[in-house]
Amino acid sequence: REDLTRIEGIGPKICALLVDEGIETFQCLSQTTVPTLRKILDAAGGSFRSHDPTTWPEQATMAANGQWDELERLQNVLNAGRRVA
Repeated sequence: REDLTRIEGIGPKICALLVDEGIETFQCLSQTTVPTLRKILDAAGGSFRSHDPTTWPEQATMAANGQWDELERLQNVLNAGRRVA
């Protein structure tokens, strides 16, 4: 299992939700669609619904490919996983 909390917007509780759904690696997360991620968050209810998974697959692709510098640059313009102006 990889540390999915390295993805901006994913904390320990969301990581646990993803692992429960069988999403344990950056590669797997990179191939998970945003609508599927949204369903996981919505099903968890409460504050999980306020999280935006839009950039998670993109970030996970960079992590899976070892593109840590590129990932850091992207994360520098994100706030809780969301692109900010």
